[in-house]
Amino acid sequence: MNTQKKYWESRFQEEEKIWGNQSSQSAKWAHQFFQKRGNVKRVLVLGAGYGRNSRFFSQRKYDVSGIEISTRALKIAVRFDPVTNFYQGSILDLPSIPELNNIRFDAVYGFNVLHLFLKEERKNILTFTYNLLKSPGYAVFTVFSDKEESIGKGKYVEYNTFESKPGRPVHYFTEKDLHIHFKYFQIIETKLYEETENHGRTGFHIHKLYYIALKKP
Repeated sequence: MNTQKKYWESRFQEEEKIWGNQSSQSAKWAHQFFQKRGNVKRVLVLGAGYGRNSRFFSQRKYDVSGIEISTRALKIAVRFDPVTNFYQGSILDLPSIPELNNIRFDAVYGFNVLHLFLKEERKNILTFTYNLLKSPGYAVFTVFSDKEESIGKGKYVEYNTFESKPGRPVHYFTEKDLHIHFKYFQIIETKLYEETENHGRTGFHIHKLYYIALKKP
């Protein structure tokens, strides 16, 4: 078991619905963005967890697929969001999941997942994402910004990337970072916003995130 999988298995085993039942604010914005584009029906959720964001989309009649590394999270997800098609694996495994590679999606949604990978891994994930999208296709991501209070905490790994918990590196995006990472997409909208999350045992916490909405031409 790799360190990332070990971290998330342990976390979901201990805390289960870590962030509560409510979807992220960004899922609502993504839905509005997809609706404006029209004809967005099939959505892939990256790092689906226990289904709090995938359920938001499936309840709005999207055809939703989700990929998640944690076995424990998926056991919760199939009960919490029984409509979504879930697949187990790291996002880095996307090319090796035939069920997903036989599909082209209208849109991809990734909430607070891209920043959990190192530079080359992030590049690969965005390449996989781009290739899984129809043309035109759409994507929405949220990522930790360099305005996060936790920046600099833990072991330095690489530029703006720190590991405060074993198996969980975090990259903190600058605005310039966004443009570099998503250079093959057309950037429709970016914004810095605050998202309040329920962290269960440790209470509520405010994250300072970048939201980015994209188009594959």
